[in-house]
Amino acid sequence: MTTMEKSGLSEEAVEGISERLSNLENLYFPRAIQPSASTPSQRKSLFLDLLHRDLPVFLERYGAKLTVEELKEFDSMTDDYEINWHLNHLRPLISPTTEELRSRSKKIKNRRRAYMDKLISDGQYFSEDAMREREPYLHHEYVGKFQDTSGRSMPRPGEQLSETLMRWSEEAILVEKIRREQQRLGVAQSNWDGDQMEEEEDEEEEEEELDEGEKEENFCAANESSHPLQIPTDNDDVFNNDQSTTKRHWESEGPTLSPEEMQDRMDQFTYIMQEKFMSGEDHQHFDYLKIDKDETLDDHWQREASQDAEEKYFDDV
Repeated sequence: MTTMEKSGLSEEAVEGISERLSNLENLYFPRAIQPSASTPSQRKSLFLDLLHRDLPVFLERYGAKLTVEELKEFDSMTDDYEINWHLNHLRPLISPTTEELRSRSKKIKNRRRAYMDKLISDGQYFSEDAMREREPYLHHEYVGKFQDTSGRSMPRPGEQLSETLMRWSEEAILVEKIRREQQRLGVAQSNWDGDQMEEEEDEEEEEEELDEGEKEENFCAANESSHPLQIPTDNDDVFNNDQSTTKRHWESEGPTLSPEEMQDRMDQFTYIMQEKFMSGEDHQHFDYLKIDKDETLDDHWQREASQDAEEKYFDDV
């Protein structure tokens, strides 16, 4: 006697479940039978066979794909330990109570927070450059328009020509993104960011027309001239003085904020970027499903809870 015959699961339920699941894509099938699961009719035959042969295995593999009504068809089998275990595990997933939803939401939030703490500790993902690359316009509005941007257009000490050109190209892309957003929002063209970059892009296009030998020759010549885009020579004072002059010129022409005000705006920008991560908006960079299901991240909060309890104990003593 099969598991289905002992349980009393109706043929109508078996037929309906098999028919619906057979039309779903990307379902799991053991490697050995994958060649026999390429069409809906083939998949339906496999579901029918498994439902007649081994209900616990069916629930383990496909239970999470069942609807609330389909899951209720198995309620008469709770005297079977394996089936009952799977049903108790599946019900909160398929038809959670308000309390279960609240608990799940809190657990997901804690896991994302734990993962974000790791990213912050690593120091890369939430660095200013990385955040600006992801959200150039937001960075511009909070801090970029108050910064001296001349350094971004200057070759850096020890930087190869190819690296400089690549960095200029990436910078031009970011500036263009800022401009497009400003244009979309109706910002007056006189307030657009990157006017200086436009001139540099023209210079870069002219350089691209030169052969590699001419590029190297021009790049080296820049070190010996008074061109504003020069890299440091053996005379570091000349380079430092040139940077100071550029900075003073920008400060006299553009908006300035005190270091405290700049830090405050940077903190606001960072907070917004972290909230975007927490709300799931960074899905282009992360698999949130994987993060939300990672039980190892719970250890982070268990340690913090223990530490908080310990500190509270000593505070109360």
